[in-house]
Amino acid sequence: MFENIVYQNQLLALIIYHNFEKSGIHFLTPNELSQQLAYMRHPTGKIIQPHVHNPVPRQVQYTQEVLFIKKGKLRVDFYNNQQKYLESRILGAGDVILLVTGGHGFEVIEEIEMIEVKQGPYVGEQDKTRFNGITGEQAKVPQLSNL
Repeated sequence: MFENIVYQNQLLALIIYHNFEKSGIHFLTPNELSQQLAYMRHPTGKIIQPHVHNPVPRQVQYTQEVLFIKKGKLRVDFYNNQQKYLESRILGAGDVILLVTGGHGFEVIEEIEMIEVKQGPYVGEQDKTRFNGITGEQAKVPQLSNL
């Protein structure tokens, strides 16, 4: 299963849950994003032809992060661009999230190990605007089926 988190026709995030399975290559992001996310599943013996990537100029407007949850549980809180809280999701081991637009915050529910991938280099406090978020008691987490 995968889920698009959308607010007023704006894609905030894309989540690939640990139980998503589909054969082949599936690009889950639209072409206008500066970060591309694909799911791939191939049988034993599949050959992916060797290749190099050609230099292609690309313009990056905003940092987009991909988090790979290796272990633990993480609550992700979604905010719009005006820093208004919208809703939350709980991610666990094997889940992947691409944070596209809007704001986001996190609370570790169970000790977490995760890997973050984003456009770099990180330029410290210039890179983000911090703001006060919600508490765990204020979190709105919908019950999703198929998880």
